[in-house]
Amino acid sequence: MSSKVVKLEIGTVYQKTQNGNYYFRYQIKGQRKAISLKTKNRQKALNKAQALIPILKASSTEVISAHVQHAKGFVSKKKSLELQNAWEVYSEHPGRATPATVKEQTAYRTDFNEFVNFVGDEKLQINELTPEIADKFACSLRKLGISVHTHNRKIKHLARIFKVLKDYRDDDNPFSALSLRRKVREEQTHSVRRLSFTREQEAQLLATLEDDSKKVKNKPEIRVIYHLGLFSGQRLKDCALLRWDKVDMKRKRIWIKQFKTGKEVSIPMASQLFEVLKEAKEWKNDDYVCPNVAKQYKRFDKNGRNVGGKLINHDVLRVIKWLGLETSVAVPGRKRKMTVYGFHSLRHSFASHCAEAGVPKAVVISILGTNSEIVDKHYTHIGDEAQEKAINSLFGDGNTISDCERIEKALAIIDTWKEKPKQAVEIEKALRT
Repeated sequence: MSSKVVKLEIGTVYQKTQNGNYYFRYQIKGQRKAISLKTKNRQKALNKAQALIPILKASSTEVISAHVQHAKGFVSKKKSLELQNAWEVYSEHPGRATPATVKEQTAYRTDFNEFVNFVGDEKLQINELTPEIADKFACSLRKLGISVHTHNRKIKHLARIFKVLKDYRDDDNPFSALSLRRKVREEQTHSVRRLSFTREQEAQLLATLEDDSKKVKNKPEIRVIYHLGLFSGQRLKDCALLRWDKVDMKRKRIWIKQFKTGKEVSIPMASQLFEVLKEAKEWKNDDYVCPNVAKQYKRFDKNGRNVGGKLINHDVLRVIKWLGLETSVAVPGRKRKMTVYGFHSLRHSFASHCAEAGVPKAVVISILGTNSEIVDKHYTHIGDEAQEKAINSLFGDGNTISDCERIEKALAIIDTWKEKPKQAVEIEKALRT
């Protein structure tokens, strides 16, 4: 028994287990009794116990018994709700989650049904669900071979649902404990990570898209989308659904309100992207830059769930596979393969190239529209050559020289020439600038 015991005028308040509910123990005619106060909050427990003391001072045993039963009702006045009816109540509650997509809304329903199936008793009262049941469910998820992100998403969804259903429970939210969630570091042993493209691979992608022998649906538009991803670092959906009213060819600038974040970013066009968009302007026949891709992307199933995005992603991945790259690999302990190369790799590459070029982090964030780990992780990934250059400049073995030293050495050689060719004069001018 816990040592947290509080003596009152009549009886004592205590916890049987650490972080458990408080109980109120008292005596009636020499008989010891104890009832649960059904709260883990110390002050609330004391208030409830104090409310019972006047009842326990009554002179008649019958009155005492009647009042104690009333007091128990006072402690638990929650409305009853069976598990099988909980989703309907939740889905109509004003405090329910309001996901931006049908996909996420469906995920809430799917995760809740998964929990109901695990419990195995649809008639179980919401008030009878304990943290122990929630913990057993979390343990079962750990055995499914799903990612840490997917595991935690399911727990968060259930925590939100039961938060809304609090009017039907006496105890706290059974899914509120942080111990139910997994730690990101659990996947640190996985050597598989999303990879960014090298400059050479990016050049190969663009060259492949010019190869007439390679076939993919809506190839001219897929080519435009790849240029948008490569030279702006935007997500696939933002590139596929870009509208012409967000493209200013005169100012050579693009405005994108990102679907995922809702942020609007303004991006200057690289010369390569400008030329590709100028070509696309010639076959413009719609409000969308890539009308056929946009039409396909906006396909939905009978439940209102988007299915077009997967179709476009399939076409995009086909282009990457033309380079002989494996887009996903199997990972021990996980059912689904992990993606290593995809359209999102262009976003990683963009951040990496910006870091290598010395672009300030704040500028990169203003273009990508995010301050997430994609910048923190890949912005510091500056390439092997740059790393070797940094190490050599700090701890060189004496055989390496700086760029300034190379320039001085080249100028010294040019100065020894009595007659300087025209090219040498131009080189000298460039070196001294």
